[in-house]
Amino acid sequence: MVGGELVGGDGLYPVTGVAGIKEAEKGDITFLANDKYLPFLHETKAAAVIVSRETVVEKAGVPLIRAASPSQAFSRVALHFSPPSANFRPGIHDTAVIEPGARVADGVSVGPHAVIGEGTQIGARSVVAANSYIGPDCRIGEDVLIYPNVTIRERTVIGDRTIIHSGTVIGSDGYGYEPNGEEHEKIPHTGFVLIEEDVEIGANVCIDRGRFKKTWIQKGTKIDNLVQVAHNVIIGPNSLIVSQAGISGSSELGRNVIIAGQAGIVGHITVGDYAIIGAGAGVTKPVPAKAVMLGSPAKPIQEQKRLFAYIARLPELFKEVAELRKKTGERG
Repeated sequence: MVGGELVGGDGLYPVTGVAGIKEAEKGDITFLANDKYLPFLHETKAAAVIVSRETVVEKAGVPLIRAASPSQAFSRVALHFSPPSANFRPGIHDTAVIEPGARVADGVSVGPHAVIGEGTQIGARSVVAANSYIGPDCRIGEDVLIYPNVTIRERTVIGDRTIIHSGTVIGSDGYGYEPNGEEHEKIPHTGFVLIEEDVEIGANVCIDRGRFKKTWIQKGTKIDNLVQVAHNVIIGPNSLIVSQAGISGSSELGRNVIIAGQAGIVGHITVGDYAIIGAGAGVTKPVPAKAVMLGSPAKPIQEQKRLFAYIARLPELFKEVAELRKKTGERG
């Protein structure tokens, strides 16, 4: 199943489940992807442990399976033992509302009280689960999975095999107001949202429509729960956006960018390909490709680490300065 090599044991011991290396019991298979867990190889009760081909083990108390990537191998095994996912049967529920002009392909599942807007197209084998709303003139690709209670506003385009989790809102108005005296006049947002294929969007994510053109999530990007993506943002392919991150309007992220949890990016800047923004960082200036940024305001990680070290020494330095002042005063 994982293309591994068995080391120790005869391969006949039955495996009935999966678990972490500390929690594993008899019959479970587990994995080790971080060398700091090596001591648990002598303590685990697991039937076997998946390790990397490079892991050095003098004497393990359990059979090992050496694989190219222990984490990926374990994921395949976990899927094998996982309970079946929710069964969305093809067909349109009696309580669903399909507006005139909407086109639903063969094998689509539309759940109870779901709404499909006028002129919307839904590709083959896609799922629109209970209580979800898809507005007018949307285009939903094939094998798309839209979980319950998702809202997708008008003219949104979603690519094949995209997954959207519950509570997410796609295509809401962008946050834009023009000062008018002491009042704030709403700026209309007439654009749309384009989500390419193989994207996954977590629960309670908000993706605003473009002001004029599009907000664009490119293929393979994975967005965690509780992320805010503002109007006209572009997120490049295969990027990872972790929970509670916020990306302000008209910012552009390159390919394979990682935005860690609770990071914030101001509007109208670029983040280069393969850049990493650390947790809680506040990005106020453009970020070059492959940079690793940390802190608020965000700085290159080595510079920020030095600043953290200096700050940690402040109490000691304050004490030294106070003592020097005292000595100087005594001499004076």
